Order: sequence, then C-alpha cells, then structure tokens
Amino acid sequence: MQTDVRQVADGTYLVHGSNTNWVILTDGDAVTLVDTGYPGDREQVLASLAQVGSSPEAVAAVLITHAHNDHLGSAEYLRATYGTPVYLHDAEVPHARREFLHQVSVGDVVRNGWRPGVLPWALHAIRSGGTAHVPVTDPETFPSKGALDLPGRPVPVHTPGHTDGHAAFHLPDSGVLISGDALVSGHPTSRVKGPQLLPDMFHHERARAVASLDVLATLEGDLLLPGHGPAHRGPVRESALQARERAL
Repeated sequence: MQTDVRQVADGTYLVHGSNTNWVILTDGDAVTLVDTGYPGDREQVLASLAQVGSSPEAVAAVLITHAHNDHLGSAEYLRATYGTPVYLHDAEVPHARREFLHQVSVGDVVRNGWRPGVLPWALHAIRSGGTAHVPVTDPETFPSKGALDLPGRPVPVHTPGHTDGHAAFHLPDSGVLISGDALVSGHPTSRVKGPQLLPDMFHHERARAVASLDVLATLEGDLLLPGHGPAHRGPVRESALQARERAL
C-alpha cells in the first residue's frame, strides 16, 4: 500500500498514517521525524522515510509531541535498532517510560460509544496497537532551549492539557506549526472539520488544553500540520482562536 506522503513546504512532509499523522523534516541527507504513528504503522513509517529519499539510519532524532501510543508507536524501535535519540518535553519523559499513563480509558470509550465514529475508531485503535505496551526505555528531554539543532530547526512549545508534557513544534522560518494533539483539523470521532480540539474524552486536563490554544495563537505561521486531520492553510493564530471558540 502506498504511504500517503505529502510535501507541504520546502523540506517538510506530512504523512497520513492510519488515523494519525507524523512529519518528516529534511536537511540534505539527514531528517527529523516528528511522531511515529501507532505501533501497527511501523511499515508505513519506514516506507515514508524511503519515499522522501531517506532511511531510518538517517534520522537524526525522533521528536514526540506526546506519549500516546498513536504517536509513540515506533519510537522505541528506532531508538533500540538504530540508536536514534527520542526527545520529549521533560514533563512527558516519565509518561514515555510508562511510569504513568494519561490516556482515554476503556470506560470513557464505553460511555461515549453512542457517539458517531467512536466504536469504529476504538476497534481500529486496538487493531493498530493502541493498547499495546510500548514504553521508550531511555527517552531524553530536549537538548537545548529554543530552536533545536536538528533538520528543520524546530522550536518546542509546551502546550499542556492533552497530556502534561505535550509539546508542539514551531518552524518559524517556514511558517509551519506541527501541533500534535493540541490543535487538530479532524478526527474519526468528530463530525467537525477544520481547526478544533479533540473531543473532551481524549484530554487529561481539558481546561489546560483550552488555555494552550492561547499559547499557539501567539505563534507566527500560515500552515498547520496536526496530529489528526489534513494540513490546514491560513494564519495559525486564526486556527487556534477558531478552535478555542468552538471549545467554549
């Protein structure tokens, strides 16, 4: 199956996996991989690197927006197999080690099972490894403040709420925001299209997730690359404010 890899800016590729996205940032032969899909998306992750002319050996680092299985899926595989460092916000490092788990519960899913799309999404998540145990053995905090010395020069932005240590990644030189699950443009359990928060059951602390939209609204850019849904073009500020309005 052809992996859905779309070049959205110079050296920037959005990859649509199975109900979740990841991003590849290229600089010559080296790449930064932002998120890694579900555990079951591993072949698609490897295929997407090949499609941009790269390989897992060329991944300078894996950046994880947050340690849910649909974003963390192949991080430990890349770390253990290729020695690739896996970086997260310091508040998310213990989450990646699975010292605790901030994730939608089975009970939450059951209580929301009447909502359109929830049960098909849950079945897909289970089949893709959404409930598998995939901790990162040796996750690391971001190695510096500000822009990271990695392909794409991404700037981590702490956006707590979905999880305590959720981070978005801003690419100010290209006007791109990789927003993870702090701001999405669609989801199988949502009937809304365009900039939005995920449904309430997915957030560890919804009020903080809403507040983090104000942080994103301060960033310059005109291209949103979310963890779920298609790329969204338009001022990042307007996208964040639209999602906030919809959440209130």
